[in-house]
Formats: sequence, structure tokens, C-alpha cells
Amino acid sequence: MEVWTTVACSKTRAALDGLQRAGERYETRSCLDEPPTHDELYDVLRRLDVEPWEIARDKESADAGFADLPRDAPHRHDWVAALASHPRAIQRPIILLDDGTAVVARDAETLDRVLGV
Repeated sequence: MEVWTTVACSKTRAALDGLQRAGERYETRSCLDEPPTHDELYDVLRRLDVEPWEIARDKESADAGFADLPRDAPHRHDWVAALASHPRAIQRPIILLDDGTAVVARDAETLDRVLGV
């Protein structure tokens, strides 16, 4: 499994801590040091079964100037491009599971599902 992270995020630290305590093997990827590409973002959106605005952090999207983009299919690519250009605006942690799915693990319940608890 791969976990998209930022070190300053308390939700990321909590998820990594939970994965470590459970003895899970994973790799981390800092979204700020190695931003996801457009194709990777489209893949994650498919795995999550969500639209790009659903993984955008509100404050960071507003700070970057794209929070007011229309949230509709014609603007989907604009959202992906904005997230690729401003990875700080991507929700985290995103856990890419080995079964081809993914989750945004911002709460204990979601992490418990990943761990099969």
C-alpha cells in the first residue's frame, strides 16, 4: 500500500501511527516533495470513486485561487490540473490499497476499515 502524505498533517501522522501499530507494510509519498501527476490524480479519483473537488481542501483551494471553479463535469480537468499544481490542496492521507481501491483516511473509522478492525 502507498500512503500520500504531508509531514505537517496531524491526520497523516495519526494514520501512519495506526498502520505502524498494526504492523502494516506501506510506502509513503510526500505530495509536496513528489506531487502527483494528472494521470495519477485521475487514477486516485477512479479508485476513490469521487470527483476532484471532493478531495480538495477548502482553505488551500481558496488560497490557491481555484475554490470557485464550477463543480461539474466540464470543469473536472480544471480541478485536476489545479490539484496537480497545488498539491497542498489535496486531502490527506490518501491510502492506495493493494486491491486497487483507495481511501481518504482522515478518521479512525476509515483507518479501522483499512486494517480490517
